[in-house]
Amino acid sequence: MFKLIKYLKGYTLQSILAPLFKFLEAGFELAVPIVMANIIDVGVKNGDEAYIYKMGLILVLLGVLGLAASVTAQYFSAKAALGFGTALRRDFYKHLNTLSHSEIDKIGTSSMITRITNDINQAQTGVNMFLRLFLRSPFIVLGAIVMCLTVNVELTLIFGVAAPVIGLIVYLIMTKTIPKYKWIQGKLDKVSLLTRENLSGVRVIRAFSRQKNEKEDFDFETSELLKAQVRVGRISALLNPLTFAVVNLAIAAILWFGGGSVDSGAITQGELIALVNYMNQILLALIALANLIIILTRAGASAARVNDILNIRSSVTDEGNTECSPVPGAPSVEFRSVAFAYHKDKPSVENISFSLKQGETVGIIGGTGSGKTTLVNLIPRFYDVTDGEILIDGINVKKYPLGQLRKKIGIVPQRAILFKGTIRSNMKWGKSDAGDDEIWQALETAQAADFVRKLPDGLDSKVEQGGRNFSGGQRQRLTIARAVIMKPDILILDDSASALDFATDAALRSALAKDISGTSVFIVSQRASGIKNADMIIVLDDGDPVGIGKHGELFENCSVYREICLSQMSESEAGG
Repeated sequence: MFKLIKYLKGYTLQSILAPLFKFLEAGFELAVPIVMANIIDVGVKNGDEAYIYKMGLILVLLGVLGLAASVTAQYFSAKAALGFGTALRRDFYKHLNTLSHSEIDKIGTSSMITRITNDINQAQTGVNMFLRLFLRSPFIVLGAIVMCLTVNVELTLIFGVAAPVIGLIVYLIMTKTIPKYKWIQGKLDKVSLLTRENLSGVRVIRAFSRQKNEKEDFDFETSELLKAQVRVGRISALLNPLTFAVVNLAIAAILWFGGGSVDSGAITQGELIALVNYMNQILLALIALANLIIILTRAGASAARVNDILNIRSSVTDEGNTECSPVPGAPSVEFRSVAFAYHKDKPSVENISFSLKQGETVGIIGGTGSGKTTLVNLIPRFYDVTDGEILIDGINVKKYPLGQLRKKIGIVPQRAILFKGTIRSNMKWGKSDAGDDEIWQALETAQAADFVRKLPDGLDSKVEQGGRNFSGGQRQRLTIARAVIMKPDILILDDSASALDFATDAALRSALAKDISGTSVFIVSQRASGIKNADMIIVLDDGDPVGIGKHGELFENCSVYREICLSQMSESEAGG
């Protein structure tokens, strides 16, 4: 938790004023038993009503001042805590965006969501409660003990026995609960993952009538989470009764021994009442402190999970890289003995070597899981190669600043992703200053202009989250237009025409060849017809390049490619 204190920067004043006003409130609170003692020993004893009214007004004044101090302290602590949470959440989100796909794959989307929401909220609550109570409670305890010493030293020794016992109880409960709270946050990750998976795959679940099975899985995970929370709750629940028992025994001891002291005249009745009140103040302060420790324990476990992410450094970095200029005459893209493995045991692609001139098109084909998407993901450095090197314009991609590298590359991913807003705002992801003419030209190239024109609001038509108000084919064409509007040096189409009919697919390929003729294009496709006319075709089989060449020679000499072609078209069509 202490590693995150830097996020209170900018809220130093509030972080100081909050505990100061709590100190002030505690001071008013500590004065109350003394006033009560005077009321009993002077006002009640002597039947002095004027004195009782006077001291009663002082009690009311102390209460009002204490309330004002408490409200002010809570305002400052809440402001500091919210500022802390906002700064931490912003930095956490910024850090997530620096991580490569490799780190994001390892962490998992559900875990990142849990940490940026639930975990940071827990840490924020911990800061709020710390500023409000952590300094106040010890001050009340110490202050009450000091005030008791001024009343009667012998009876104060009872406090000295009770305090260490309560401290031991708090310590034992903390040691039992801290590791369990961290484990509970891990279980929340699993519940979040299952929820996200069910919501995103709801149509598939219903199509296969798997609602009952998924409900059982969800019930199992949530029941495991419940059991873990109940186990920790039972341990934490011991805190209040145990501390109450110790404090009440101490109060009983004060009354027992104090009664004798009153009879002997060593203390007055008012002083005995003051001692009991101070013991109650200590009781409430220690209970508040114990509950605060539980909150801080949970906050600490969450803070550790947040720190785990903040301490991860991306395996893909451009630190120290400066703007690069193209090498004259160099290929647009060149792979030199490239290999990559997600895991150490098996490379996903290996022995990839080829070069592509500016304006040429390369088609990549192969069975499911053959490494097609992995290969193109290495070009913009979503992942770094395990072996070999990739050069763009004659320069290793690792030497480019990531911003410069990715401005050269337009990417249309396998899954068409649109963002909430309008068609115009989505197109401007590709080029922020694009005018309407440029947007319409990109839509024409992507074969999307016709259906956009039919929409009542044209470019201002609303796009819902994920583009769910458009069909699969429409989403694909819009994402292609978003990439085309960049006028990139390299365009990667990762199976981005899978939802298009053959006529639209053919029109798209023709428009791309005409409108972005100077762009080097990578087409990942399951359709042999979609890459048949490419300048170069790479055939992958389980990560290995089993064929590199043009359609005709591969159809004759590469059995894997021939088999793919013949599974989709007749021999005369494939050979033509």
